[in-house]
Amino acid sequence: MITQKFFKTLTISAIVISASAFTLKKYVFDKNDVIFELLFGSLGQYHYSPAKVDDAFSEKVFDLYLKRIDYSKKFILQSDYDELAKSKKDLDDQILIRNHDFYKKSVEIIIQRTKEKENWATEILSKPFDYKTNEEYESDGEKLSYAKTETELKDEWRKMLKLQVLGRIDDELTRQEKAIEKKDTTVKIKSFDSVEVDARRKTLKANLAWFKRLSKIKSAERFGYFANSVANVYDPHTEYFAPVDKKKFDQNMSGQFEGIGARLQYTDDALTISEIIMGSPSFKQGELKAGDKILKVAQGKGKAVDITGMEMDEAIDLIKGKKGTEVILTVKKKDDNSIKNISIIRDVIEMEETFAKSALLENKQKYGYIYLPSFYTNFNRNDPSSARYCSRDMRKEIEKLKKQNIKGLIVDLRDNGGGSLQEVVEMAGLFFSKGPVVQSRGKNNSLAVLEDKNPEILWDGPLTILINHNSASASEILAAAMQDYKRAVIIGTQSYGKGTVQSFVDLDTWLLPQFDTIKPVGSVKITQQKFYRINGGATQLKGVMPDIVLPDPYEFLDLGEKEMDNPMPWDEVKKADYVEFNTINYKNILKNSASRVKNSSQFSLIDAQAKEIKAKRDDTKYNLNLEKYRAENKILRDQNKKYEELTKEIKGFTGNLLEEDKSKFGGDTTKAGREVRWAKAKSKDVYIYEATNVLGEMK
Repeated sequence: MITQKFFKTLTISAIVISASAFTLKKYVFDKNDVIFELLFGSLGQYHYSPAKVDDAFSEKVFDLYLKRIDYSKKFILQSDYDELAKSKKDLDDQILIRNHDFYKKSVEIIIQRTKEKENWATEILSKPFDYKTNEEYESDGEKLSYAKTETELKDEWRKMLKLQVLGRIDDELTRQEKAIEKKDTTVKIKSFDSVEVDARRKTLKANLAWFKRLSKIKSAERFGYFANSVANVYDPHTEYFAPVDKKKFDQNMSGQFEGIGARLQYTDDALTISEIIMGSPSFKQGELKAGDKILKVAQGKGKAVDITGMEMDEAIDLIKGKKGTEVILTVKKKDDNSIKNISIIRDVIEMEETFAKSALLENKQKYGYIYLPSFYTNFNRNDPSSARYCSRDMRKEIEKLKKQNIKGLIVDLRDNGGGSLQEVVEMAGLFFSKGPVVQSRGKNNSLAVLEDKNPEILWDGPLTILINHNSASASEILAAAMQDYKRAVIIGTQSYGKGTVQSFVDLDTWLLPQFDTIKPVGSVKITQQKFYRINGGATQLKGVMPDIVLPDPYEFLDLGEKEMDNPMPWDEVKKADYVEFNTINYKNILKNSASRVKNSSQFSLIDAQAKEIKAKRDDTKYNLNLEKYRAENKILRDQNKKYEELTKEIKGFTGNLLEEDKSKFGGDTTKAGREVRWAKAKSKDVYIYEATNVLGEMK
């Protein structure tokens, strides 16, 4: 928390202002001014490497903001860009003197242009396209320039909408052709004109729904785009969070929220129950069912609020609430269309997909498999007894698998974007006895070594860790530590390359009492540290290179931190004091794995797939001639047929859910079936299969 002494040193502060300018009883101010002052103050105070706020800074803000409000270049004209570009080098000054001319002008332009495009979409889709014309549509906004005239831009919209219609026509015609080939009489064969009209109708409906969402973007959300264009000049992971966004972040990190335990979706313009979460208040209460439509929401004995037509997020906020409180839903029942009031007492709900889970694999021997989607931790300070921590859950999963007499363990960190730094330190300690896990350095350049201090080793057997391009941050810390200790074999593809640590600063703590009326103002997630491997290197930009690099569908694409705007640079520090293990014969293991991969039909297919994906990514143009469009799509479908082998079970390799886990589903056969299928699907994963082969060669 920043002291009041520091607070009063802020330049041009909207918070601390001379007494002659206002009285505490009556003062008119812009909340956005306040947030910007707090944002700049916190970034200057806490960021690892504060940016110099000058013309170059201003240009970066401008470029980021314009890219975010119109990446596809389908809304604003070159003249709009030129008008806004007059402020390109002045944004730093405008922000500091609380001049919002640029921001207000940009919002005015984008709102006006959005309304125009909605009318264009309706007009363009009111009549058939010429499907015989030879023309192309460029889908990559970065390869386009802003349109110079409305006529030019409107033609781009025509092409974009035509492409959407072509996709629907091709899907339907292909479906009908397959039905004719298979003599499937259940599929109605329609004329081309009928298919075309239906495709335009569906395209218009989808676009009008999109425009409706755009029209309901709140001013606070628009301000967030601009505020984050400022924050992201410091680095890609420094961000402003409005209060509602911070709440969502906490829920995602903890895997928990307080509510009724029903998944919701909009169908036919009504908020509809899509699923009841097992064990939740809705499940226990028993009256709410999938397919029921929620019409009104009341807080206990309060007045019911009609939510028909309300934005989904707003409606969900009314339904969620503190544990132990009552919500009364007015519901239209799916069975008989009757209207019923249903009272539910809210509780803590767990999002099971957030948490670690395990499966038992068999490939000549038994192996344990643990999937960890993120390094989640507890943010539920009001009820810590219900908290979930990934290190504790990992411990539980390992203990369950050890009862099965497994011969090796796979920890799957693919697509794990990271999370809690403390959790990864504790988790690493499950695999070795005491010692450093990661090093960190703050803006004062002092180096800290984060250590596991628990002498217990929960799993001392063979260990492999799976990573891919989306394994980031805490995932990279765990993989790097196990690699540096030579404790595990790292398998997969080069990881993301995020070597920075962020912390939240609650902006409300900066406000003086007279500004309490505008709380909450939100939080800023700020990069305050960089972390380093215990060998002295860094994962920043470079990521973790696996011991065994396997073919990957996306290996030829430019991915990772290095492709982000304004990433922090790579550097290194001195090596920490640690002792390597000497139990793994890397030379033999790598040689044998390379031989298996070379002779694997699945990995050969993945290699071919990677080259095709690269070619498709580079070719961003679409042919808008119907005959040619369909021919190109048929080639792609035929190419994709050969990849069906990747979805088949691997002979001699099985995956099963532990009996201990099956028993906890009780009468929820839907969820039980889903989890059993999840475990069985591991037997189709060639990466997991190769990990078991590696484990079989480890002592």
